[in-house]
Amino acid sequence: MVLSITPTTPPSPHILTTTNNSNIHHHHLLSLIKNCKTMSQLKQIHAKTLRTTTSLNDRDTLFIFSRIVHLSTTFDINYASRILHHIHNPNSFIWNTLIRAYAWSVNGKEEAILIYRAMLEEGRVVPDKHTYPFVLKACAFLFALFEGKQMHCHVLKLGFEKDTYVNNSLVHFYVSCGHLDLGRKVFEKMSDTSLVSWNVMIDGYVQFGEFVTALRLFIQVQKLFEPDGFTMQSVICACTGLVSLYLGMWAHVYVLRKCELSVKNDVLVNNSVLDMYCKCGSLDLAHQVFRRMSKRDVTSWNLMILGFGMHGQVKEALDTFASMSNIDGLMPNSITFVGVLSACKHGGLVSEGRWYFDLMVKEYQIEPQVEHYGCIVDLFARAGLINEALDHVSLMSVKPDVVIWRSLLDACCKQNVNIELSEEVAKRILYTEGGASSGVYVLLSRVYASANRWNDVGLVRRLMSEKGITKEPGCSLIEVDGEVHQFLAGDTSHPCSKEIYRSLRDIEDRLESAGYVPDLSQAPMVDEHGDEKQQSLSLHSERLAISFGLLNARQGMPIRIFKNLRVCNDCHTVTKLISSVFGVEIMVRDRARFHHFKDGTCSCVDCW
Repeated sequence: MVLSITPTTPPSPHILTTTNNSNIHHHHLLSLIKNCKTMSQLKQIHAKTLRTTTSLNDRDTLFIFSRIVHLSTTFDINYASRILHHIHNPNSFIWNTLIRAYAWSVNGKEEAILIYRAMLEEGRVVPDKHTYPFVLKACAFLFALFEGKQMHCHVLKLGFEKDTYVNNSLVHFYVSCGHLDLGRKVFEKMSDTSLVSWNVMIDGYVQFGEFVTALRLFIQVQKLFEPDGFTMQSVICACTGLVSLYLGMWAHVYVLRKCELSVKNDVLVNNSVLDMYCKCGSLDLAHQVFRRMSKRDVTSWNLMILGFGMHGQVKEALDTFASMSNIDGLMPNSITFVGVLSACKHGGLVSEGRWYFDLMVKEYQIEPQVEHYGCIVDLFARAGLINEALDHVSLMSVKPDVVIWRSLLDACCKQNVNIELSEEVAKRILYTEGGASSGVYVLLSRVYASANRWNDVGLVRRLMSEKGITKEPGCSLIEVDGEVHQFLAGDTSHPCSKEIYRSLRDIEDRLESAGYVPDLSQAPMVDEHGDEKQQSLSLHSERLAISFGLLNARQGMPIRIFKNLRVCNDCHTVTKLISSVFGVEIMVRDRARFHHFKDGTCSCVDCW
């Protein structure tokens, strides 16, 4: 009986003719495997191999089975696994093929480790240097620290500790499992490093927030290797983490001037540059990068939508989404709608927010996640539609997180909603997060302060003290001529403190002449007297940074400030007045968004 196989090209008349010459027969089977395009064809080839091969243990036959296993992993990985269990003496290539296939599969990481264990238990084949990178990859994905350490012991026992490829996998494994120190130890002991080794370490430091160390490693790696796209992606992310526009522009120029064309056109690198400019406060440069990209993916569009929304350019964000929707083959995803709904939230567009939420669910069949609910609840709450926001919370298909409850409490504070509701929301926050964070206490104190219930403000403060909870200090960064300066509230540690406070007094005098009246509702909870409250507000970290910026910024250049907390009402009012009185543009990025102050107005149109 002759099997029927349908290759993409017409077969030769003798393609399935049995021959007594084993070499020709093996060559014939390998040719069939090479031309195989479907699982059905592969099964027929497998059947013919079993039927026509006299010995299953000779070297040539094992090679044929290794090719069958390799090809079957691309069609049906479980079928490949079944073949392995029916081979009497599989070689290391067959074992490694299965381990690699499972390590790269979506849901087969654990199986990769189990096959490695079966390989050891079978005992006929010793793992080689190609085995461990795949097993360690699976361990890294599963955060299987105990199993990965065992692999490390096996690597040392079998003498692969000097193999660069194996060591790179060990460094990546330890970094992925949260042990940067162990990854660094492996890296420092490597006798021969590659660019991949350095890339893994640089990316590891970026993941752990050690951005300066990552950039120092980048300076070292340039002496040894030509940086590639992975290197530059990590370097640009480090600049983003430092919120340093100066360093970010330097990294971008480095890509344009020194890197190969493939790196310059790499969509991942360009996405990193785009993200860096958005987060470092230069939306114009971000948009230039976006327009000039030779290739864009969904992430590129998402970053631009998120960037526009974060900077208060709501119309541009929604127009970008409309343009994206008109491109064939480009489908908006869950993150796209986070950007769109965030833009609606930042712009206070209630009806538009409802429409886009329905569009996401009904037309694109995207299941709302907590981030989408967070945007829509925050949108309603800030518009004063507290009851509608609560209705959405009650209808959520996922459990509300602490961010949603905090946005509701913050809205209760700003909308002067009845105290009872605010207290109930505060209880939900305490229940959700366990009461360990200062945020809920600060917000609740503001609710009481807005209602002039200063005794309750004091009680909140006392409760915080009893629980050992301290308010997160305000911290603002400002970059001048490539140097980043940090200010805390009431800070006097800066070398220019005398000049800064002298400038601050001049600012206060000019603002009072312009009719400024302080809003004391968000002054620190410990203050009891009005004068002390006003003084504490004037020492907020962003005001010190603005004062320093006015002293040192170049003429016509905007002052860029990055703050770890949300801007309070009074500082927002003050910064608007400063932009008008002093004729300067000020950009402040707080925890939630960017505020662009110019000519006495803010890009957030007082909706934040």
